[in-house]
Amino acid sequence: MGRDVPAMVFTREDRRRYRIKMQECLDAFAQMLREARFASEQPRVGLEIELNLVDEAAEPAMRNSDVLEAIADPAWDTELGRFNLEINVPPRRLTEGGPDAWESEIRAALNHADERARSVGAQLIMVGILPTLRQEHIGESALSENPRYRLLNDQVFAARGEDLRIEVDGVDRLRTYADTITPEAACTSTQFHLQVSPEGFPAYWNAAQAVAGVQIGLAANAPFLFGRELWHETRIPLFEQATDTRPQEIKVQGVRPRVWFGERWITSVFDLFEENLRYFPALLPLCDEQDPTETLERGDIPELAELSLHNGTIYRWNRPVYAVADGTPHVRVENRVLPAGPTVADTLANGAFYYGLTRALVDEERPVWSRMSFAAAEDNLHMAARHGIEARLYWPGMGEVPVPELVLRRLLPLAHRGLELSGMDTAWREPLLGIIEQRCVTARNGAVWQKEMFHHLTASPGIDRPEALRRMTRQYIDYMHLNAPAHTWPVD
Repeated sequence: MGRDVPAMVFTREDRRRYRIKMQECLDAFAQMLREARFASEQPRVGLEIELNLVDEAAEPAMRNSDVLEAIADPAWDTELGRFNLEINVPPRRLTEGGPDAWESEIRAALNHADERARSVGAQLIMVGILPTLRQEHIGESALSENPRYRLLNDQVFAARGEDLRIEVDGVDRLRTYADTITPEAACTSTQFHLQVSPEGFPAYWNAAQAVAGVQIGLAANAPFLFGRELWHETRIPLFEQATDTRPQEIKVQGVRPRVWFGERWITSVFDLFEENLRYFPALLPLCDEQDPTETLERGDIPELAELSLHNGTIYRWNRPVYAVADGTPHVRVENRVLPAGPTVADTLANGAFYYGLTRALVDEERPVWSRMSFAAAEDNLHMAARHGIEARLYWPGMGEVPVPELVLRRLLPLAHRGLELSGMDTAWREPLLGIIEQRCVTARNGAVWQKEMFHHLTASPGIDRPEALRRMTRQYIDYMHLNAPAHTWPVD
């Protein structure tokens, strides 16, 4: 969840003070790493899910304030768009209570929220991009009421000095401009968190980067934007463009984008926070009163507010997170590549695959990132976003292979082993990873179903594209509530 900020105008003095405070935070962070002040207990996992709100016609419902008031639960929060919400599922041990308990907890929370949303004329849908979203839905009036979104919007455009250009070529072509950052609100994601020790962080982050393309290929669920059929996971190019602070002249100079895969494997969690300070100017230069150096000298743990706020405005697909819980600091990997949905069952299967695979890769004698270029991992990300489960991805020792073959032959056994090493027995692993296996066998995921259903509907007399997208979205919501994995959804 984002940090709330007041509506305000920043001065040059604000930016100077913020730069100083960020350096002080970074120095304090380095000292804490040297002194081993971080939590090193058994890793915990967490989950955030972003959702869309729709009305009875499956059109975007700009009602998140009303829905939040009806839900009345601090686990829920606003997102950028008035048609978005986010739930923050409490962290837990990976094997705590078993996957059935986690699934029941998440479904109960979502069902309760959906019931409350319906009481004010809205419904929830977990999908990477809402298929019925049109360009007229994305304007200044779609920004959520929280002042932080307006402030972030103003700062992005102050840095750019011109409108955003959004350009995606898929089955159809999209060429458009935007004068707000609200196109970013079209992108709704699932975010898996993994708390690890600082010593273990580099290996887990490198592993997460290495498998990001595979994750997207398996779970793509965003083939439509503004009525056009684009990439299988259009979220990726849309998000990269919708928060870009660089005008064209700055891009060609090689200035790094704020939505960033990165450029190298790392050897310390410090590397990522240091890059944040070195490469990216502040968007929200808000200074906290706490002095991190004095706090450490007292024997207390600093919040490192400026470091964390700045980190939150740099949108890495695998983001480092520093946080303090119950007086103890920790670091975690926030895996941000996956779209929301289609179902809770699919979501937990994606989580099991990610947690198991990264654990197994970390334990390998010769890590995959020592045998794979960083550029190849980034190429996999975009290839998978474009082609989904049909993509051919590079993997060391196999060359370029289709996603299903790569997963079935090489990665699924590793995911089983990683979950076993984490203490998850066969009875828990099989149902979760079985969904991944059948997704590969059938070569069907949320994006494939959406595309198939859309074309099935448009082939019927009298159904135009907007109506096909509406009908498809209504059917999607019905199947989502049944919680049957998307590879089993019929097209009729």
